[in-house]
Amino acid sequence: MREVPKVALLVETSRGFGREFLLGMARYSRLHGPWSFHITPGDYKQVVPKMKQWGGAGIIARIADDRTARAVIDAHLPTIAIGLTDQQMSPGSPLSKFSEISSDPVEVSRLAADHLLERQLLQFAYVGRNDRGWSGRREKAFRTYLGERHFEVHTYKAPKLRKDRVWEKEQAFLARWLSALPRPIGVFACDDDRGREVLEACKLAGLRVPEDVAVVGVDNDQVFCELADPPLSSVALNAETAGYRAAALLDAMMHGRERKRRQIVVEALGVVTRRSTDIVAVDDDEITNALRFIRRQHGCNISVDRVAAEVGLSRRSLEKRFREVTGRTILEAVQLTRLERAKRLLRETTYPISKVAELAGFGSAGYFIQFFQKQVGKTPRKYRVGLST
Repeated sequence: MREVPKVALLVETSRGFGREFLLGMARYSRLHGPWSFHITPGDYKQVVPKMKQWGGAGIIARIADDRTARAVIDAHLPTIAIGLTDQQMSPGSPLSKFSEISSDPVEVSRLAADHLLERQLLQFAYVGRNDRGWSGRREKAFRTYLGERHFEVHTYKAPKLRKDRVWEKEQAFLARWLSALPRPIGVFACDDDRGREVLEACKLAGLRVPEDVAVVGVDNDQVFCELADPPLSSVALNAETAGYRAAALLDAMMHGRERKRRQIVVEALGVVTRRSTDIVAVDDDEITNALRFIRRQHGCNISVDRVAAEVGLSRRSLEKRFREVTGRTILEAVQLTRLERAKRLLRETTYPISKVAELAGFGSAGYFIQFFQKQVGKTPRKYRVGLST
């Protein structure tokens, strides 16, 4: 009888990313296993089993501290690390030899920036964490992307003293920093935890969300995002597929089929919009109303004439002002709204492509496929397949 491999999963179960990642691991084990797992419910700091006594065959770990790092290194087992810091990836670090799972900071930051730009915001800020390597990489990518478009990014610097970084104290510090920023402003928070903290600090500072401060996080942890006040918009990551791919890689490593260091990139799927970014930051009331009407309709059953009638302007006048204010035509705005809805339908339903095209407001499946591929770089079918493989 084949021996069941024992795998240690040192992954945060208190976060949406970790839970979805583990679902992908479980799906692989169900199809190609079975495997026996060590898992400790909790946050970033995990309990490492004594691998030799336990008989472990492989490890997938978020290496959050030196204790975990030493235990993982001393195990001498096939290991995949999640989100290594810059220091951990440096050539002199023994952790740098491990295969790694990480999100693409450029794509994540681009999606967040474009989401805020679509709200016609002209001021931007970033709130990250000093102890997360991926946070610094997202900050750099966000700053670079907006800098290429001639926008400045205000960056939050956490208090230097550890005692001041306890949230009960840091909250007031962050509130004062937010109060000093120009408004309205779009804030990109490094993850949903930080996004919720920004929302709490805004409330302490008396700042309106999203009228004064629009906030977008990362991970789309549905529980955290929906319970935030107001609900938090967030960049969704394809963590479940990353978990499945990580399990496949670890399987190959445990059987000696893969010996080289590999990197698994967690795909960024798009921004799930909630009330924390439900704003159109333009001074023209008619254009604001036009944009809100387009979003409210999800781009469906809508035409330029209908938008003009909704805001009480002639089509010619609206089209001219709309382009001057937003930099795009009404039709382009409608099509991008339809695209956003189509992506969500592809992520959250099993409807056939023709049904997605219909529900998203596109005239035909053929046109939808052509438009989607031009905007996203892949067909709707390949986009959906990528969510689950």
